[in-house]
Amino acid sequence: MNHLLSRFSAWVALGLLVAACAKDDVAPAADHLALGNPSGAVASTTSPTNYLLTKPQYVLSYNRDQGKPNWVSWHLDGDDLGSAARQDDFRADESLPADWYRVKTSDYSGYGFDRGHNCPSADRTASEDDNSATFLMTNMMPQAPQNNQRTWADLEDYCRTLVRAGNELYIICGSYGRGGTGSDGYYTTIASGRVTVPARCWKVVVVLPTGSNDLGRITSSTRVIAVNTPNNINVNAAWGGYRTSVDAIEKATGLDLLSALPLGVQDALEASIDKGPTN
Repeated sequence: MNHLLSRFSAWVALGLLVAACAKDDVAPAADHLALGNPSGAVASTTSPTNYLLTKPQYVLSYNRDQGKPNWVSWHLDGDDLGSAARQDDFRADESLPADWYRVKTSDYSGYGFDRGHNCPSADRTASEDDNSATFLMTNMMPQAPQNNQRTWADLEDYCRTLVRAGNELYIICGSYGRGGTGSDGYYTTIASGRVTVPARCWKVVVVLPTGSNDLGRITSSTRVIAVNTPNNINVNAAWGGYRTSVDAIEKATGLDLLSALPLGVQDALEASIDKGPTN
C-alpha cells in the first residue's frame, strides 16, 4: 500500500458517503469515488497529468500528456444494466480545458490498437445517455485487440455476471507503462505522440452483496479481484491467470487504492490474491 500519498481525498470521499442516508442520496462523484481518489486528482489546469473529470457515469484521472486516463472509477449495480443499445458514438471530450488537445477517434486509426474502454459500454445500459458517455475518448486506452476483445471482455462479462447474481461492485481500472503490441506491431505512442500506448492494463473489483452502508460492510474477508494484463497480442484468453494483489498494482502505478477503508482492512485486502471462480 502506498501510504506516502495524502489521505485527505479519502476522508473527503468518506465524509460525502457517510453524509448520505441511503445509496439513492449519494451524489454520483461520491458514489464512484466511495473507496477513495487513488491519485488525489483535482479538477485544475495546474494538474494536467492528474486532472479530475467527473461524469454521472464514472470519475477519472486524465493525463493530458498521455492522452488517456490514469484510472477510471465507477460503481456498478443492477440499476446500471438495462436495455439501451450500444451507441458507438466515439468522440472527443469537449469538457477538457479549451487549450488542451482533445483526442479524436481517428487518432487511433492505422496503428492496430482498439479504442479500449476503461468503464465498459455494457456497464452503462440503463439509458442511451449513460451508454453514450462511455464512448468519450477520455475513457479510452490503446489496447491490443486480443486483450480488449477477448481477455478484457471476458473479465467485464464476469463482473456483470456477479451483479446479476445479486452483487454490487466498486471498480477501478487503468493502464501504465509505455509500449504495447497491437495487430500492426509495437508502438510506444500513437497520434503523432499525443497518446501513449500502455504496457499493462489493470483492474480492481470489490464485490459486495447488494445493500446499503457499503463502506461499513467491507471487511477483511470481502472479495477483491485484482488483475494486471500485458497489452499485447499474445495475452492469454483466461483472465484468471493474471490475478495479482492490489499491493502489486499500487507498487507498479504509485496509486493509493481503497484508501477510504480502515487501514487494517486495507492491509488484509490489498495483500491477498483472489482465488475465486472466474465464470
